[in-house]
Amino acid sequence: MKVAVLISGRGSNLQALIDAGAAPGWPAEIVLVISNVAGAEGLERAGKAGIATAVIDHKTFDGREPFDKAMTAAIEKAGAEFVCLAGFMRLLSDPFIDHWRDRLINIHPSLLPAFKGLGVHQRVLDAGEKASGCTVHFVRSEMDTGPIIVQAEVPVRPDDDAKALAARVLEQEHKIYPRALRLIAEDRVTVEGERALIDGQ
Repeated sequence: MKVAVLISGRGSNLQALIDAGAAPGWPAEIVLVISNVAGAEGLERAGKAGIATAVIDHKTFDGREPFDKAMTAAIEKAGAEFVCLAGFMRLLSDPFIDHWRDRLINIHPSLLPAFKGLGVHQRVLDAGEKASGCTVHFVRSEMDTGPIIVQAEVPVRPDDDAKALAARVLEQEHKIYPRALRLIAEDRVTVEGERALIDGQ
């Protein structure tokens, strides 16, 4: 399965996907990395791995839809049939999400549906939660919604600050994003209604 990855920053989850892809028999190939930020560190990571890159700057487009159309054109030209968001910091338009429906996944640093949006880790601490975690899910038009594929739970420690909690959650992100992509590439994930089933369960 050929995959495009969209990034805006350092690309640590991209690196986790690249590293996973080095395993023999890995069923997904990253054929393109797109960033909306020219200096994104993730572009360098992709280049080192021999993956094609493109910069599509949202600021040069008159609105979200023309920007998203340019991304779809680049993704399809590269032969990708699936899209992973990995720290991509732009809201996507409904036509883009509809075009890639059930072929577009995201990773979010909380146990969705709790703590959608930004500033997750401080909000988790402020709420006195005993656990946090991360979620890989199919993308829908409402932010941080969609069928959940894989989650990992991370305990909140009494001495945690947002930075410490974020670091431990990120470790789990790097494990579950490749796991989710592999399950999908092996045709083990189906979507029924708004639920993602693995091996029919």
